[in-house]
Amino acid sequence: MINLRPATLADLNLLRHWDEQPHVIASDPNDDWDWEVELARSPDWREQLIAEIDGRPIGFIQIIDPAQEDSHYWGHVEENLRAIDIWIGEEIDLGKGYGTQMMRLELARCFADPLVTAILVDPLASNTRVHRFYERLGFKFIEHRCFGDDECFVYRLNREDWHHTSEVYV
Repeated sequence: MINLRPATLADLNLLRHWDEQPHVIASDPNDDWDWEVELARSPDWREQLIAEIDGRPIGFIQIIDPAQEDSHYWGHVEENLRAIDIWIGEEIDLGKGYGTQMMRLELARCFADPLVTAILVDPLASNTRVHRFYERLGFKFIEHRCFGDDECFVYRLNREDWHHTSEVYV
């Protein structure tokens, strides 16, 4: 069973290591997470989480309120949304269903707030495998969009669609 816990400065070396893994670089080639600074901050619009199995870290999750976050990465967006980033840290842990389990926990966490109406993700346009992953979870393609140097697909999961897909997995 996967558990989520807050990421802390104690995770700095782990996150730096994961950032250097080829599969992580391939999914997020142009971002500098500035871990030293960001792990020390706790803005009310963001959660950074480590996913663990039996105390062993396997992945990272970030949940933000895109209307409130300070870099305005998403531009002008409606209120009551969440945007997420997720990855598995080590290649050996890919393809085992951990990402799906992490996403289910993350979606339930986001939608536990009754005001949240939808969740956004922005995978690289070239990452067709992750597109299918999000689509299986109920996300719908919204648009092709460039974020900095990255060509991305924007997907959205509305609360109503999440209820439908969450019932399928029960």
